[in-house]
This record gives sequence, C-alpha cells and structure tokens, in this order.
Amino acid sequence: METGNKTESATLALGGLAAILASTCCLGPLVLVALGFSGAWIGNLTVLEPYRPIFIGAALVAMCFAYRRIYRPVQACKPGEVCAIPQVRTTYKFIFWVVAVLVLVSIGFPTILPLFY
Repeated sequence: METGNKTESATLALGGLAAILASTCCLGPLVLVALGFSGAWIGNLTVLEPYRPIFIGAALVAMCFAYRRIYRPVQACKPGEVCAIPQVRTTYKFIFWVVAVLVLVSIGFPTILPLFY
C-alpha cells in the first residue's frame, strides 16, 4: 500500500529536481539578477551547463515513469490503496503537470532567453 505512494512521489520529485537542475545554467543567473544580485561571479554559475542534456534526459525518463504510474487505470489499484482514492489521484495529476511545465521551461528557456537581451 505504501510502496505505490512512495514510488509515485519519488518519480515526481526526481522529475522536478531534474527540471530545476537542467535550468540552473540559464535561469539561475537571470533570477539572481532580477533579485538585485550582480557581479562578475554570476558568470561562473554556468558550471552545470555541460550536464544540461543529462538532466533533461533524466527529467524526461522520470516523467515517463510518473505518467505511467499516475495515469494507469483505477482497476489496476487494489481497494484501499492510495492510488484508488480520487483526491490523491487528482493531486498527483496536478503535481505531474506542474512538473511537466517546469521541464518544458527548462528545455525551452535557453532558446527564448536571447529574446530578453
């Protein structure tokens, strides 16, 4: 009963973490500048940029696994399991789409970023 809940939460968390890491090379310095931080050291925050494709790949894989677990039919759940409760399913679906938007932003942000300079 607890295993399915932990697995779904872990895949969503992994997807979110990978999306955040994938966008740190570009989004991090922009957020710091918007908050008023400045200095030449902000240019050093691009150290994770070579790993961006790996983070994006990890996010997409995690999102595929999360999608399969969240959108499986209710009939696959045993009565009394967390996945059979409609409120939990709705919450997981909402969180899934929030994380999916984060992943899309992290993928598209470097392409759109030059338009703001």
